[in-house]
Amino acid sequence: MGRRYTRLTHPLVREGGELRRASWDEALDRAAEGIRRTTEAYGPTSFGLFSCSKGTNELNYAAQKLARAVIGSNNIDSCNRT
Repeated sequence: MGRRYTRLTHPLVREGGELRRASWDEALDRAAEGIRRTTEAYGPTSFGLFSCSKGTNELNYAAQKLARAVIGSNNIDSCNRT
């Protein structure tokens, strides 16, 4: 029998090469810092975002607003256009 996969029930962060359980605040802070560090080093076009057609129109709108208005990148795509 193959592996049985289950959904994650909490965020994980990598520390010393290992994944450990983290709070949502820590996980989101780390993600934001990674985006900030990358865009400061390489510019806003180094950021891209892909949204999904299974999300609501409002969610996809918020995603494109985040990419364009907050980060300054037009690199956003969605499977809606296919």
